[in-house]
Amino acid sequence: MKIAKLAQRLDYHFETLRGEPVTDPEAVRALRNREITGITNDSRKITKGCLFFCICGARSDGHDYALQALEAGAAALVVQKDLDLSAYVPADGVEPAILRVYDSRYAMAFISAAYYGDPASEMKIIGITGTKGKTTTTYMVRNMLENAGFKVGLIGTIEATYGDVHLKSPTTTPESMRLQEIFREMADAGVQIVVMEVSSQALMLHRTQGFIFDLGIFTNLSPDHIGPAEHKDFEDYLHCKSLLFRQCRVGIVNGDSPYAERVLENHTCAVETYGLGEGCDLRAVDLELVHRPGQLGVRFRTEGDPAMIAEVPMPGRFTVYNALCAIAVCRHFDVDTEAIAAALREIRVRGRIEMVQVSDAFTLMIDYAHNAMALESLLETLKEYEPGRLVCVFGCGGNRDRQRRFEMGEVSGRLADFTVITSDNPRFEEPQAIIDDIVTGIRPTGGTYIEICDRKEAIAYAIHNGQPGDIIVLAGKGHEDYQEICGVKHPMDERDLIRQILEEDAAAGV
Repeated sequence: MKIAKLAQRLDYHFETLRGEPVTDPEAVRALRNREITGITNDSRKITKGCLFFCICGARSDGHDYALQALEAGAAALVVQKDLDLSAYVPADGVEPAILRVYDSRYAMAFISAAYYGDPASEMKIIGITGTKGKTTTTYMVRNMLENAGFKVGLIGTIEATYGDVHLKSPTTTPESMRLQEIFREMADAGVQIVVMEVSSQALMLHRTQGFIFDLGIFTNLSPDHIGPAEHKDFEDYLHCKSLLFRQCRVGIVNGDSPYAERVLENHTCAVETYGLGEGCDLRAVDLELVHRPGQLGVRFRTEGDPAMIAEVPMPGRFTVYNALCAIAVCRHFDVDTEAIAAALREIRVRGRIEMVQVSDAFTLMIDYAHNAMALESLLETLKEYEPGRLVCVFGCGGNRDRQRRFEMGEVSGRLADFTVITSDNPRFEEPQAIIDDIVTGIRPTGGTYIEICDRKEAIAYAIHNGQPGDIIVLAGKGHEDYQEICGVKHPMDERDLIRQILEEDAAAGV
């Protein structure tokens, strides 16, 4: 593909190896017509004739690898910094094309979209942003649309998936080049609609540039992802979330959020709202808690378009918001209320208040709550179901802020009736040292707890000591299927651990 085709939506100029602008019209024309055989931002994946993006990353700078890329055969570089490559002598005597842009990440998004043939234009794209609820809402939307007969792709924290294809996700929203590659695969497979999680990091780093979302969704906002290599403060975090609504045709926003107006500042889209408040376009009313053996859920009625009765086998007010959001999305695809209601009744999201049936006497669930804010929200929600006891099994990750451990210990000690403190991903720390920090947080609350370092033993203890009416939550791991110890990820899925425990009990006649 010619450089002119790849960069047609960008403001750029060509430079020589010495960093001087190319001004000769014939030379510029020749560079614009240069054929590119591939694109990459990884210097280890250079192929002859490819274009290499020099990206300024948190840990490394692609500009430092520019010379290496040229020597490996790159035909073009995208740069945003001054480089002196005058010492480089092209083996074939043909100078590379060096495109100078303002932001090479931004340029990468647009060039990637062009390279893969603008696949987003062949599908409807739904982007969901917010602090909490993104994963659950994407699965709700996916299930509803599939129930209505659409072929749907999903991109999110747990995986990217379409049809029978499942791709692991190292980040919530893939880098722009990988995102466009996935879009291309989905479009070629006949996917009609893509629903995806859009993180604040993705918006900040231009991963979702190069196309327009048909629908942009805002779930909620609370302080998170603030610190080194993330957002400098809450204002920056909020601002990045707001960028989605300058890149979508229709915005669907949680009208009850105190940040709804601010997240819509300078928006360029049509706006719809959902929530429990009077002014929302789609409202939930007559909320009921549903508590059956081994299962918690909610039931409610909607006012607005569409009007229906919904029941979801997941607990809490936040589940109502997630379901409302998904219903509001599906209205844009003329999904009938029966298909919506059926999808909601069957919704299951791996690691998000995921019920695991082990007994009719008590309820056991797995959830990804891995910080104090998420754990507090979860435990407060579960207390509304008036359990006999609320039992919380959790640990904290190693090589992370110790304050998180104190805070999670305080939350569990204050809200749970009994806490089982165990190991999570200790990484390069001693598991017992992490547990000791959690105990430091829990002890002032007077909460009852036990320390069991081995996670399988901790889960077995909780199951074996479950009492009628208990709600037991295994918090922190959620969808993860590994435990990281000393830099090695060992297979460990809590669902497998539960199954092993039950099988061992059966073999022992328990």
